[in-house]
Amino acid sequence: MRFAELHDDLRAVARDALAGASPLVAGGDPAPVDPAVLAGTGWLGLEVPEDLGGAGATFAETAVVLEELGRAAAASHFLGAVLAVGALRLVEPSPGRDALLAGVAAGQIAAALALPTGAGDGMAGGPPFRVDRDGGDARVVGRATFVPDAVAADRLLLVAHDPAVGPVLVDVTPGAGVVVEPTPVVDPTRSFAEVAAGGAAADDGRVWRFAEDPRGLLARGALAVALDSLGLAEAALDATVAYASVRTQFGRPIGSFQAVKHACADTRVELALARQLVLHAVDAVAAGATGADDAVSMAKAYATEAAVAATGRAVQLHGGIGYTWEHGLHAYLKRAALNRSLFGSPAGHRARLARRYGAR
Repeated sequence: MRFAELHDDLRAVARDALAGASPLVAGGDPAPVDPAVLAGTGWLGLEVPEDLGGAGATFAETAVVLEELGRAAAASHFLGAVLAVGALRLVEPSPGRDALLAGVAAGQIAAALALPTGAGDGMAGGPPFRVDRDGGDARVVGRATFVPDAVAADRLLLVAHDPAVGPVLVDVTPGAGVVVEPTPVVDPTRSFAEVAAGGAAADDGRVWRFAEDPRGLLARGALAVALDSLGLAEAALDATVAYASVRTQFGRPIGSFQAVKHACADTRVELALARQLVLHAVDAVAAGATGADDAVSMAKAYATEAAVAATGRAVQLHGGIGYTWEHGLHAYLKRAALNRSLFGSPAGHRARLARRYGAR
């Protein structure tokens, strides 16, 4: 009960802080969230240890903010920060790592994690970067596409393979042998880039060995996107129900028509199931449970497809106004469509589950 009340309070604060960021409120254009808001509310440091200036919370608390950012379809660098903090928490403590975590929590450093976020096999073939050692010099080479929030990042965290020690996290500064090329996407609320390292110096003080398997970071990203999709889909449904109750046709509110009622009811049922799958995955990830990856795949596959369906119906049920730039629903539909592809497509996650359970 104590945690339920904490989450309710966190959700209320987040919803109030993001109220003006939604394209549904801002006249169709997504309003960027001030980075000072993310830092001032403590959201950036939710999972950062208390002795480093954070809240010492778990992913369960971060999940509340991720969902509310989706509900507002807010433009922010929070996804990049969530992935960066998750990676830094998996590496062995060191003065450099601790300083970076503290800087991210305080909002003084914008960090981004270079991971393969597309619909492929993630890191099945190994990390996207590698550390080459020639005598006493170490250089990092490799490439990652569709890296969230890399364009505005002060520091880039590269997941790499070091032949000497195995998987490592390399902290580099953009521009020092690392090229960040913005990638245009359909979603106006998000920022992505291709990160290419062509021999950037890997200072030993900024190369940290993973204490846990970094492949779990892909599940973290997939669940973050599923939470975002759940929030934006519920916001689209709420907007549709409100519109259907006041928009009249033939002298009656359109919400009284059977076709409209059934479409809204179908969406509500789909989102209720999506919520159960997503919450189950959040609990599994927060607890570090065995089988968390399976729970995440179920949530990602179902929630992101349900969000595309929900936002598509919302545009249709709003009639002509729903198709205009000024209304704002277009931002929800575009964000849902991008979410569906990030960190593995629904088909890819279902295929993974089929292989997993078919082998038993």
